[in-house]
Amino acid sequence: LVSTEEDKYGVYSSLLLKYFLAEGVVCGHDLFVASAQDPPANILKELPAPLLDDNFITERVEATAAKSEDCQDSMQIAWRYQNAPKVETSPTTSIKFGHYYDVSQKMSPELLQSIKWHSFFLPDEMPLEPKLKMCNMNCGYARLLQSIQSVIYQEGFDGSHPQKKQKNILRIGIQSLGSLLWDDDICSTNTPEDIHSITKFLYVLRGLLRKSLSACIITMPSHLIENKAIMERVTNLSDVVVGLESFIGSERETNPLYKDYHGLLHVHQIPRLNSLICDVSDTKDLAFRLKRKQFTVEVREAVLFHYLEPKRWS
Repeated sequence: LVSTEEDKYGVYSSLLLKYFLAEGVVCGHDLFVASAQDPPANILKELPAPLLDDNFITERVEATAAKSEDCQDSMQIAWRYQNAPKVETSPTTSIKFGHYYDVSQKMSPELLQSIKWHSFFLPDEMPLEPKLKMCNMNCGYARLLQSIQSVIYQEGFDGSHPQKKQKNILRIGIQSLGSLLWDDDICSTNTPEDIHSITKFLYVLRGLLRKSLSACIITMPSHLIENKAIMERVTNLSDVVVGLESFIGSERETNPLYKDYHGLLHVHQIPRLNSLICDVSDTKDLAFRLKRKQFTVEVREAVLFHYLEPKRWS
């Protein structure tokens, strides 16, 4: 479970969400997109295009169609892809982790059609009758949990049908959880009507992720949440917590020290295996920049100022 603290205008946090979903498409994972603001179909249409060779889309479609065939056919497809000519996907280094994307281009419809995706758009899911709390939880959160649980069990991501269906991974992306559009008032007052509603949601969601082949990323408008105790609970219930600080509209936008970057990335928490506590990154000074085609995160070069003590004259 990854929690992303949104930047003030939600520009870069939305881009990280799309990167997460785009990586799922390229890897052939199933997607679940939830939002109370933008229709999930529109979010998927805005996914960045992967920097891959021309044969990749065709082979992805072939690999998807061959899932029901025997293992030998799948190995042949993998062998063909392995020997296909590739372009250099990393512009700066030969060490490759995941895939690289061109934010100036949109992902092709053929590639999107090669995977299965599910959606949850809150305005379409809310009933017309008066809103009632379910399980002492916000109605929108409760319905979202029901939808996620339904997909996990019906599509076999809980591992209940290992012989009938090939195992896959479900990537869940939730946009701006906790905002007013989710009918939650944690962003408008220091004393919300139900301060524990989002905590209960994350607690149940964490349990669903633990017992299924699923991964989830959540973006939250943390800069609007006045009660800091809520964000502390969100951090405790998350495996990874990162914060995005955009320079848009701030003094750092014109500061020469930050002229090469568009914002800072704060790593608050990362998972640690075989431990009850989470690890904290040793690298604190991370910055990001959005070029015409690429979004990059890198270690910001520290600028050291040396002050010379004036000589004392006797």
